[in-house]
Amino acid sequence: MRKAITTGFLIFSALTCLWGQALPGAGPGRAGRGGGGAAAFPQRPPGDPAVAARGRAQYGIHCNFCHGSDARGGEGGPNLLRSDIVLNDQKGEGIAPIVRAGRGEMPSLQLTNEQIADIAAFIHSFPVNNRDPARFAPPTILVGNAAAGEAYFKSTCVGCHSVTGDLKGLATRYVDPKALQNYWLMPAGGGRGAVAPAHLKPVTVTVGQAPASPTTGRLVRIDDFVVTLALPNGAQQTFRRDGEIPRVVINDPMQAHKQLLPEYRDEDIHNLTAYLVTVK
Repeated sequence: MRKAITTGFLIFSALTCLWGQALPGAGPGRAGRGGGGAAAFPQRPPGDPAVAARGRAQYGIHCNFCHGSDARGGEGGPNLLRSDIVLNDQKGEGIAPIVRAGRGEMPSLQLTNEQIADIAAFIHSFPVNNRDPARFAPPTILVGNAAAGEAYFKSTCVGCHSVTGDLKGLATRYVDPKALQNYWLMPAGGGRGAVAPAHLKPVTVTVGQAPASPTTGRLVRIDDFVVTLALPNGAQQTFRRDGEIPRVVINDPMQAHKQLLPEYRDEDIHNLTAYLVTVK
């Protein structure tokens, strides 16, 4: 069965801060603010369907959860199609710095130029005009099979969770089914109503810098060139990276959830949510 991702990585979704950010001057994607749709939002020529298809897959993993499947906004992120940066972007060059640096609550995503260009091609494939059709919320998101959800939970989740242990009373704590679904998809946060548990530990990193002893702290930033961590005393320390030197080990409490995000099918999400609303 075709896999379809209805939510993306939360960790955390990139592009959140694109909303309302203006580039200097009026770029090629912006015309007058008034007038008809064609004047305000010039349409782009059709792109390569294969590139857009690759971008759709990347978008589903990294962006869908916050910005919605149609890029018009989701649980935690705004409408990307009306962002000045997206409108002026051509092949990802405008959004790449924000994707990689992160800003505010938006995490950084170390994607390649090709991956970002593919995501941009997918976003640019949506027609944009002055009329943004209303997006009616469904009467309920509880459309799954609770029995099938229970079976999925027992086969996938019981290694770390228990409905009589850490998840006891889950549906009482998250009365709104949508908030509950947001929570179990990304317990570290990633949408309105999804609150990170107080006991959740942050992402940490250990850097081995011989001959000194390894240094461990909260991960602040990592890329191909540097890794920055916050030490227990509040100070930050940055190490330059040269390939695999120094050795860097990342401990992410949410890694198991992040690995599952690309694997969920629509029916898995619907069924598991239908089951978890019964856990009271």
